[in-house]
Amino acid sequence: MHGKPLCLVCLQQVSVLKEYNIRRHYETHHSEKYDGLQGQLRRDKINELLAGLRKQQSTFIQSREVSEAAVKASYLIASEIALASKPYSDGDFVKRCMMKAAELVCPEKRQAFANISLTRNTVAERISELSADLDSQLKQRVKSFIAFSVAIDESTDITDVAQLAIFIRGVDETLTVTEEFLELVPMMDTTTAEDIFGSVVAALDRVGVDWSRAVSLATDGAPSMVGKKAGVATKFKDKVQALNRGDRFWTFHCILHQEALCCKSLKMDHVMEVVVRTVNFIRSRGLNHRQFDKLLSDSNITHSLPYHTEVRWLSRGAVLRHFFDLREEIGQFMEKKGKPVLELQSQEWLRDLAFLVDITEHLNNLNKMLQGRKKVVTQFSDNIHAFKLKLTLWEMQLANGNPAHFPCLRDVCVTRPDADMKRYKDKIAGLLREFEKRFQVFGELETEFSVFRSPFTVKASDLPVEIQLEIIDLQCDADLKGKFASV
Repeated sequence: MHGKPLCLVCLQQVSVLKEYNIRRHYETHHSEKYDGLQGQLRRDKINELLAGLRKQQSTFIQSREVSEAAVKASYLIASEIALASKPYSDGDFVKRCMMKAAELVCPEKRQAFANISLTRNTVAERISELSADLDSQLKQRVKSFIAFSVAIDESTDITDVAQLAIFIRGVDETLTVTEEFLELVPMMDTTTAEDIFGSVVAALDRVGVDWSRAVSLATDGAPSMVGKKAGVATKFKDKVQALNRGDRFWTFHCILHQEALCCKSLKMDHVMEVVVRTVNFIRSRGLNHRQFDKLLSDSNITHSLPYHTEVRWLSRGAVLRHFFDLREEIGQFMEKKGKPVLELQSQEWLRDLAFLVDITEHLNNLNKMLQGRKKVVTQFSDNIHAFKLKLTLWEMQLANGNPAHFPCLRDVCVTRPDADMKRYKDKIAGLLREFEKRFQVFGELETEFSVFRSPFTVKASDLPVEIQLEIIDLQCDADLKGKFASV
């Protein structure tokens, strides 16, 4: 054991692996008892002692493995609790559930489950250790970044404390992309550009980034973020370019936020005001809500009206869709309450509602496509470009009175085939102009995007001088071209 001989009788280790030392130990401690055993009896006794040793060692190994498995399970469950944003005390509830299940499914394993520690303090400690480990891993990965970008967003929580969320994405020499949430910084005092910039610098310095390798910054578009003279983006860019000798640095307004702002260009408040006012009348009063749900239940309708929340952009589409589908039931209910919605009697208003439902659903689909981890800016650019082409198509079709891609509007117009679609064509044209204005940065980056998308078809003369020769060599490499085509 551990490179030293072990006595099978007394299980003591002999200090030196030499015949003399082993013989001396035997003659001193065991010769009187075992010298009388000869031949087969001696061999049987040795095998018996050896089997006992192996059984004892196996018990220790199994016990250690069970203990290690229990600790690992404790970490895994604590991680799930953290990811689900559940309170630490839920660990005790999970433990009770596991014990109940173990008693029915595998009672012989009950003790193994009982060994998993999930007390509140243990879960807190496990999560703290996991966080420290992830932070340590991120610091190691940051050292290998050849380029990185940062995204920041400042918002106020329910306790009126401004919270600054900082994200980082970097790529190493093997083109492995790392995307992580870096830190959530509470802004306890003012939230000026200087305050936010100082917090971002402190967070990035803490993980040890090389500032000269920063290539872009994305912000939420607030004035303190994008101010040309003293905004966070300007300060960030100046700091980076002072270290990278003036290399290009890009700043972006959050793409999802831009898309949500484009929606406001539709200017259909006369529809949203009625919808929100009606929904609030039904949902904000408990009696009204119960009575409306009873009306829907009597009609075998399982879904009700959700609230509209301004900061939850996708909720707008859900509210509009449900309102449109339940417009007859809503009209009946409001009539009974003495609060008739006169707009529901207007065909023109109903067409506006139907159009808003359809276009909001299209915008929500785009919003969902722009969400998610592990995406690159070229994918966002492609999605925006595709949506602009769709807007162009819809503008042309509506100009000809064809609401082919607007099913709600098409259903409402069945009774009025002569309905004027020009006003909706103008809405689409305005939305297209807003997209062109807000996403013009993608056009400025089209050359860089083309190299990333298809390096074998781009013109070398259109690229920066420092990579022109390398691109030519790449485009003439048949093996690489074949591998690229097969990906």
